[in-house]
Amino acid sequence: MYSYKSRIRYSELDESGHLRLESLLDYFQDCSTFQSEDIGLGVKCLKERHLVWVMSSWQIVVERYPGLGERVTVGTIPYDFKGFLGFRNFFMTDEEGRRLACANTVWSLLDTRTGMPVKAPEDMHEKYVLEPKLDMEYAPRKIQVPENMECREKVQIRPCHLDTNHHVNNGQFVRIAIDNLERSCQIRQLRAEYKKQVVLGDVLIPYIMATEDGKSFIVLKDEEDQICCIVELQEEKGK
Repeated sequence: MYSYKSRIRYSELDESGHLRLESLLDYFQDCSTFQSEDIGLGVKCLKERHLVWVMSSWQIVVERYPGLGERVTVGTIPYDFKGFLGFRNFFMTDEEGRRLACANTVWSLLDTRTGMPVKAPEDMHEKYVLEPKLDMEYAPRKIQVPENMECREKVQIRPCHLDTNHHVNNGQFVRIAIDNLERSCQIRQLRAEYKKQVVLGDVLIPYIMATEDGKSFIVLKDEEDQICCIVELQEEKGK
């Protein structure tokens, strides 16, 4: 397990004064990045080896959104390798060690020269010490897309959407999806499935549908009608 301590900042809050879901995702993403840097498998190292980890799927379950100034611990647990896939959990706890949120993620290792998946090399198996996965309710990786979704305004990809891999960061997909919700709501669970990388100048077209059981589906397609990302948001019951 790898963890670091932090404090909730004003810039990370929503209108209610609590941590945004997108900011929680950023905390988790930063945690895995910090671990990789600390064990010698960081961004520069992978670039020199023509390798990159890309997100295949997210599942985030929120128990409580912390407020301004709260001190938190953010952690990650790599728990499995299968060929070119890597699996890791995340968690955030409060000062008393109570769980605020947890997550499950699946990553794919790609060769940046070919764009093809490659098996994780032996040193990754050695340095990412595997531990038992978190106790949580695991959802399927694949998200079933509903029919008759409503088309929304196109989104032009700009430099602010990109990360060091020159593609739209997985967190930015989620931000775009949440921006298309019809109203503000307390989200209990996020699921995201990533299907296609998106670069500067591309256009994403959001399609959205809300169901009676409190779920919202946002599908982000390109101009060729290819699905790039599917996001499912489960609203907190009673909200």
